[in-house]
Amino acid sequence: MAPVHVDSAVEKDNLFIPLIDFSSFIDGTPQEAIATAQAILSGFQRAGFIYLKNHGIAPSTVSNVFAQSKSFFERPQEQKDALAWYAPEANRGYTVFGREKVTQLEDKDDVEALKAALPDLKESMEIGRDDEPGLPNMWPDRFDEAGKEFKSTMMGFHDECKRLHIRLMQAIAAGMGIDPSWFDGFTDRGDNTLRLLHYPPVSRETFTQKKGQVRAGEHSDYGSITLLFQDSRGGLQVESPNGTFVDAMPIPDTIVINAGDLLARWSNDTIKSTKHRVVEPPRPPEEGDTYPARYSIAYFCNPNFDRLIEAIPGTFEAKGKKYESVNSGDYLVRRLTATY
Repeated sequence: MAPVHVDSAVEKDNLFIPLIDFSSFIDGTPQEAIATAQAILSGFQRAGFIYLKNHGIAPSTVSNVFAQSKSFFERPQEQKDALAWYAPEANRGYTVFGREKVTQLEDKDDVEALKAALPDLKESMEIGRDDEPGLPNMWPDRFDEAGKEFKSTMMGFHDECKRLHIRLMQAIAAGMGIDPSWFDGFTDRGDNTLRLLHYPPVSRETFTQKKGQVRAGEHSDYGSITLLFQDSRGGLQVESPNGTFVDAMPIPDTIVINAGDLLARWSNDTIKSTKHRVVEPPRPPEEGDTYPARYSIAYFCNPNFDRLIEAIPGTFEAKGKKYESVNSGDYLVRRLTATY
């Protein structure tokens, strides 16, 4: 079977992140579909990251979600505070500047010390599936008609991303040589989180006067995969095999997708969960000494919270299982508890 052509999205310091055309998996011949699935799996195995184009989510939809996100963060602070993030079990609601510190640390006291010294320069809004009893989303529809439109837009986008998550996990399964539907029973509930992120304008001095200051700290994600929609500002960096951090610049109409810690564990470490961060933009400010605001949208995909996660068939037979079984929901709550 001839492999599909794979372009390079990032290639530096021994880091190769492929740019993959997903339409070849969705609408291609059986041979093209399996070759695309293998390219996706290879990207996650080698880099932990891929860029995806022709992914099925319309550019107009993404643009509208970014516009709605910007409008939300422009609301009065008291309105946003009324929608505050309230529990790791829910992972829903608004997070004010300085509340969160993304990091690899898991001890809460260590995280608090790092947060006090180098807080992440961002605010966020977390949105989960809207039908989970006792864990409501914190919608601004109580305030005005714009809040109702925001709710409708984000619920629709959450569903679109869920469908893409299901298809991507089918591609990973096909690439691994197991039944493409193997993950379906782990993804059908949509226990995923849509996260809207606003990084405010920052002066250049903020980065030069405080060593180690970043917009979002060095970390890997917790779940299975993350869909990241970037604006044009840049600032995302991915750790290379050489230990350097390499710019992962925005490419129009693509999604940056990375594997998370739970998928690495699930795959018996045959898939990488690679550290990344958001730093000072690579291009200097266009005017004055201030970098403009940055917006991004992340959709964190997780296995259904009631499922037991143990090594995927084909990943452990030769060398044995590296990890004990773990409940998906319990694992994610433990990680979130340390972060906030």
